[in-house]
Amino acid sequence: LNPHLINFYFLLNNTESLTFKLTLDHERLKHFVLVPHGPKLSVAADQLKVVTRRGGNATLPCRIQRDQSLAPNRKMRVKWTKLTSDYLKEVDVFVAMDYHKRSYGSFHGRVHLLGSSPMDASLVITEITLEDYGRYKCEVIDGLEDGTVVVSLDLEGIVFPYFPRLGRYNLNFYDAERACRDQDAIVASFDQLYEAWREKLDWCNAGWLSDGTVQYPITTPREPCGGKNTVPGVRNYGLRDKEKNHYDVFCFTSHYKGRFYYLIHPSKLTYDEAVRACQKDGAQIAKVGQMYAAWKLLGYDRCDAGWLADGSVRYPITRPRRRCSPTEAAVRFNGFPDKKHKLYGVYCFKGHN
Repeated sequence: LNPHLINFYFLLNNTESLTFKLTLDHERLKHFVLVPHGPKLSVAADQLKVVTRRGGNATLPCRIQRDQSLAPNRKMRVKWTKLTSDYLKEVDVFVAMDYHKRSYGSFHGRVHLLGSSPMDASLVITEITLEDYGRYKCEVIDGLEDGTVVVSLDLEGIVFPYFPRLGRYNLNFYDAERACRDQDAIVASFDQLYEAWREKLDWCNAGWLSDGTVQYPITTPREPCGGKNTVPGVRNYGLRDKEKNHYDVFCFTSHYKGRFYYLIHPSKLTYDEAVRACQKDGAQIAKVGQMYAAWKLLGYDRCDAGWLADGSVRYPITRPRRRCSPTEAAVRFNGFPDKKHKLYGVYCFKGHN
């Protein structure tokens, strides 16, 4: 077209559409309407990570931003799902549409929308469990419009390496899950292990993580642990066969409701005697995860070696001193002794509802 034959101008109509009028010689007036391509609905979170503890409550933020030009819609749908650690699937948590609301699985009865306003889709989770840790997706669907945001739920806690009485490198992934669960813990995530490494966790044995990878944290490089000339970091073996491959495991635990304590007893005990002594005191023999939580989160310090539920003997030291972990604060490990030896005391745990 000859530019000298074209006259064009623009009309802005209520900021919603842009009308072009082109006058061409020997042609009638033509109209073109362009509709802007911006989303009319979106969701956002004022914080993408929420930190809480086991037994507490948490609110995962999700705020709806909706164009005023959209007609009111009572059937706007809010759906919360939990992403698995390997991101292969989503687990339903909560769905709401108008007056219809439903919670799913282990979240049933523990979740609801905050609902501080019609545009607030924040999710409240009560009685937080270890398994609640992870990433959650808030999805809002309004007719043809939709928006999503992902929020992480983190727990205060501690990562600890673990292997059972059978010895090192005896756990496939599913055995590892059970081993952590038996010790009042879950399999740690990479993020949790990385944070533990930043807090100086150094462990030369490879262990399973929740995403199916096998890794281990090194703060002091040395020859048996990847080489002394390597840099500190989390060593990664990558994904392994969950059935066939065998390693140790890194477990994660958090605060508990109850009392962890060393049982004052007139004599040393065999394992079976230790179990009965705790029961006689109205408690149960303590688990490894409970000792780590008491040590790390409550500063529990005791220089007496005692039986734990898995048949191991350990003691927690927060104030290093001679004869009691002289160089570092740590949960000291005395191995898995013969259960018939009367050489140790016992740690008990009394739960509170």
